[in-house]
Amino acid sequence: MSDPLAEVTEDRLLGGAVRLLQLRRGHRAGTDAVLLAGLVEATPGDIVADLGAATGAVGLMVAARQPDVRILLVEREPVLAAIADRNVVLNGLGERARVILADLFAPKSARREAGLEAGMVDLVLTNPPFFEGVTRPSPEPGRRSAHVMEGGKLAEWLAAAANLLRHRGRLALIYRADGLARCLAALGRHFGSVLLTPIYPREGEPATRIVVQAVKGGRAPLRIAPALILHAPGGGFTAAAERLHGPPA
Repeated sequence: MSDPLAEVTEDRLLGGAVRLLQLRRGHRAGTDAVLLAGLVEATPGDIVADLGAATGAVGLMVAARQPDVRILLVEREPVLAAIADRNVVLNGLGERARVILADLFAPKSARREAGLEAGMVDLVLTNPPFFEGVTRPSPEPGRRSAHVMEGGKLAEWLAAAANLLRHRGRLALIYRADGLARCLAALGRHFGSVLLTPIYPREGEPATRIVVQAVKGGRAPLRIAPALILHAPGGGFTAAAERLHGPPA
């Protein structure tokens, strides 16, 4: 059997600022990761957790954009976590980032044993699986775990995020726009002060993604931020989208 760690490519994100090893086959980081990392700003000194980190794209981009935060890359697939470890070293982040091998669906005691303590982080970023097992699952384990939420457990995923956050800590996730109602329901009693940023592929087309930000224990009314349009009429990125994909300022 071939070594899956040998089947990797090295890609560049943020105009080359981030080097990312990832599996040649299976789920690969793309625009969703760039948008999540770029649209949400941490506070200097924050501990930021990237939940379901895969090989670490979101957390690594946050680290590149904000050198004054610390990053936890939380992943349950051992192969992906091992690649994330290599990415931390590759990007010179050994003193600011670490990988935690943990299953968010495990009991709290098991999560604590893995290194996930209640109230330990200030900001959670997550790109949770979009589908609820209603689509045909991919035969690639990394792709399947990235795209399909087993048994419709989004509320459980977000409850695990809430457990990690300090009081008034922030959550940010990117989700399918047509799953917004499910996402808002899953925030449950843990989160409020919701801010929505719709993502449109092109002007005049329906939104395909939405970035949802919320505060643990927040009580402010829901707000909608100005939308982001990804592509200009000519087919390239809009200026706003180009800034998110480009090198850190």
